[in-house]
Amino acid sequence: MSADRRSLIDKIDALPPERVAEVEDFVDFIASREQGRALVRAAMKASEPSFARVWDNPEDDVYDALG
Repeated sequence: MSADRRSLIDKIDALPPERVAEVEDFVDFIASREQGRALVRAAMKASEPSFARVWDNPEDDVYDALG
């Protein structure tokens, strides 16, 4: 176990039980948010081929030159 992880566990162990519950809620929140972000990234990756057909066409080449 890394020193940072051990230090965090020691700090949590020193908290009163109600504060440990708050820490657990916060960790759950962070994990949930990360899952949501991972889902968004996966959806973006999965949709790239579909959007490529729309975005990559000769009619829109003029717009590519604007950027």
